Amino acid sequence: MPRKPAAPRTPARPRLSHTAIAAIAVVVTAVIAGGAIVAVTLAGRSSGTPEAAAAGNVTTGPVSSGLLHADTRMGAVQLTVGEMPAMRAFYAEGIGLDVLAETGSEVSLGQGGEELIRLVADAAAPPRGNTDAGLYHSAILFPDAAALAASLQSIAERSPSSYQGSADHTVSQAFYLGDPEGNGVELYVDRPREEWEWIDGQVTMGSAALDPNAFIAEHLTDAGTQSPATMGHVHLSVGDLESAESFYVDVLGFDVTSRADGAIFMSAGGYHHHLAANTWNSAGAAALGPSAGLRELAVILADRSELDAAAARIAEAGLSATLSDDGLTVLDPWNNTVHLRVAA
Repeated sequence: MPRKPAAPRTPARPRLSHTAIAAIAVVVTAVIAGGAIVAVTLAGRSSGTPEAAAAGNVTTGPVSSGLLHADTRMGAVQLTVGEMPAMRAFYAEGIGLDVLAETGSEVSLGQGGEELIRLVADAAAPPRGNTDAGLYHSAILFPDAAALAASLQSIAERSPSSYQGSADHTVSQAFYLGDPEGNGVELYVDRPREEWEWIDGQVTMGSAALDPNAFIAEHLTDAGTQSPATMGHVHLSVGDLESAESFYVDVLGFDVTSRADGAIFMSAGGYHHHLAANTWNSAGAAALGPSAGLRELAVILADRSELDAAAARIAEAGLSATLSDDGLTVLDPWNNTVHLRVAA
């Protein structure tokens, strides 16, 4: 039985309507048999509909500050792990990522030659607490429904107990997992951008039921594009939303694309979100010391001028950054390391 929102770091899904929500109580039960997820029970309530949100002025698209180029995207998520064999098997054999490089203490995984997840072994790292700040989930974006269905089938066969729920978010179809050490993972596919609805500069994201078995049955035999998966977005647990917005929007330059009860969603270039932050389990959390879980998240900028501009905003905000040959790193208010680098 998945954990409820008030408890651990990866609550059961679906849990939110991103346009305007009240509290949601969700119970997700998955029964696995014969390599398939054969029963999913969703019980929940969300308020806020596109019709209700449309009571105000309607705009036809996102609102951008112009601080970040439209080509900005997310890079690899690094995790500090205690049990490398189990974690490696989950991401490689379960989800289906390729092992790009491997040493005695690190494993790089991705697709198409691009790193999406890096596992760094540290058996001495203390576990992250359930109410601490840190990673809520890393979200792997698949190029098409066929590729996502294949990954879900692999999970059903190799790691069925990791499944935690699913939701149709209107802009995307998403399936939620927990890795062997409790880090949240989202596997999703986007709907075409022309189908996304923007109201007053905010994107409409729902939370309708989504049957994983029906999705697999419908799409597993589709002809895919053969394009690789990418890191679509990263969702963080934070202590407060004001500080998250100050850092990720005012300093780094992302735009707010949606607000919800206890959550904020941010992007560049009119994407539904590259980053999200919530306080559902972590309200009031202080900066975190070294622990298992999120080690670093990466943001890939369009060119050197974007990096220089970000560095200037960071300095103006009075924050310290570390420059290196491949970019710069800066700590967010909860000591999450953010690596800004230029696209290759």
